[in-house]
Amino acid sequence: MTLIAILIATLAAGIGSVWAAALLMRLGLGGSQDSVGPQHLLSLAAGALLATAFMHLLPEAFESQAGAHDLFATLLVGVVFFFLLDKAELWHHGHEHSHHGHGDGHAHAHENHEGHHQGHAHHHAPRAGGWAVLTGDSVHCFGDGILIASAFMADIRLGAIAAVSVLAHEVPHHMGDLVVLRQSSPNRRMALVKVSLAGAVTALGGVVGYFLVGQLQDFLPYFLAVASSSFVYVALADLIPQLQKRLTARETIAQIAWLIAGMVVVTLVSGAAHSH
Repeated sequence: MTLIAILIATLAAGIGSVWAAALLMRLGLGGSQDSVGPQHLLSLAAGALLATAFMHLLPEAFESQAGAHDLFATLLVGVVFFFLLDKAELWHHGHEHSHHGHGDGHAHAHENHEGHHQGHAHHHAPRAGGWAVLTGDSVHCFGDGILIASAFMADIRLGAIAAVSVLAHEVPHHMGDLVVLRQSSPNRRMALVKVSLAGAVTALGGVVGYFLVGQLQDFLPYFLAVASSSFVYVALADLIPQLQKRLTARETIAQIAWLIAGMVVVTLVSGAAHSH
């Protein structure tokens, strides 16, 4: 039953986020400052990730038999690990990274977003091609699947919350992927299929995570701490710095509102999952 729930959640997060991104782009959202812009989506994602890490994953980890000192050490090591991974990818792609914009809000959001995992945002140089983006995307989604599986192994409700958080922060990221692929190929439907296949790798990560975490049940609190460090790093190092811009009072209020909305969504999902 848990494996089925993991499969459903990982497919919903992996492929659902791609389709949600495509739908938003089709509706003309995500690029206009007057409606739902990239900044709003990033605020929503940051709120969802922070709420999931601090209100759900970490409390669940600390309710176990694991010592607080060890869990905080794991959290610290996780944050440093994602920081070093980010630096390694920046260094690796530094010579091929193009600083020229593509004239599109989605592409700009993607350039700055999700550097923490495989640095696929840095594959924006035309010579890197769409396959580089898809490769980094697939590895990233595989990691997301393992994180979701870890949460499900602790508690079904926790798994649902983690899946929603992953979906929320993947939407603006996949909008960038679609923009990059549509520039290299005029076939929009093919671009959607390719990114959807990369998103489907989340389910593969979920299955691997199910058996991996199942074999290492005693280490589950530490898996949750690592998942939390990933969410916290993405929110504080990738998303929130993009929101630290000089804005009008109205734009600032909207930004804060979307940040709180992300936290509220996670809370509502938590309540709904708990009631079932």
